[in-house]
Amino acid sequence: MVSTKRAATLTHRLLAFSRRQMLDPTPTDVNRLVGGMEDLFRRTVGPGIRVETKLAGDLWSTMCDQNQLESALLNLVLNARDAMPDGGNLLIESANTVFPDWGGEPRDAPLRDMPAGECVAVLVTDTGTGMAPDVLARAFDPFYTTKPMGQGTGLGLSMIHGYVEQSGGHVRLRSEMGQGTTVAIYLPRYLGATVSDQEIVAATLPPPAAAGAVVLLVEDEPIVRMLMIEMLSDHGYKVQEAHSGRSGLSVVESGARLDLLITDVGLPGGMDGRQLADAVRQQRPNLKVLFITGYAESASLGNGRREQGMEIMIKPFTVDAFLAKVREMTSS
Repeated sequence: MVSTKRAATLTHRLLAFSRRQMLDPTPTDVNRLVGGMEDLFRRTVGPGIRVETKLAGDLWSTMCDQNQLESALLNLVLNARDAMPDGGNLLIESANTVFPDWGGEPRDAPLRDMPAGECVAVLVTDTGTGMAPDVLARAFDPFYTTKPMGQGTGLGLSMIHGYVEQSGGHVRLRSEMGQGTTVAIYLPRYLGATVSDQEIVAATLPPPAAAGAVVLLVEDEPIVRMLMIEMLSDHGYKVQEAHSGRSGLSVVESGARLDLLITDVGLPGGMDGRQLADAVRQQRPNLKVLFITGYAESASLGNGRREQGMEIMIKPFTVDAFLAKVREMTSS
């Protein structure tokens, strides 16, 4: 199950690199997006790394897929954290810029096709180990990684590169050994009409949680688990968490009140999500279960075998769709 989950993640990233994924571009205020993620950045890198933001006033709007931009920035923050094992500084900046017409001048390889014009720039700079010239030259190659086997796919920067190019922009990378790295994302300026913060909130705000609903979330990836807990808590749910099937079963056996079990299908430790649900149903036959998975339903759940009160969502899914499904299952 774990291998199929990894395969689904790799497929999603390969689509990003090859510029074939479906994007949902909307007018985007990059400052608001970065500001909303600042606390997540700090928790992701830990106390040994100082996080600072420097956001330009009167920043232009851009048109992009906000979920993909959030994923790109989180990926860069994770890379920066890994490059600063002994601590350091992380700076996230935004700026209005006019991308130069390079003419016949030499330029970085990743900028070959970048047209001149007004752009919104987002820069992530760390004071980490930096990259040697040969590593820098291959940084955007798919599957290229300097991390030990099992600790990196080599698709992070290539995924970002593919997404940004598909959005009409480009990525620039500067690095020096022992000095750190800067990754700059350039996205074209958007000149169309934008909507206000109030209109965005009114359009996207999901229904409130069922009063006092308690959710048990079982997810082995710490970052994914943290994001989902934050989403659920922000919308009124009380969340119990577990990182494996067996630890999730321990929560159930404790007698704690639960209104919904949300579990990834691929879990470590000898008990996958389907086995966890079966064990839970032995003790609480009426507890509803929401499976989340990155692979086909038939492969994940034994040819689609599900009982009443069990639902499934296939990754990737939107925040709104996830919250709507949780609301539906905790209210009925």
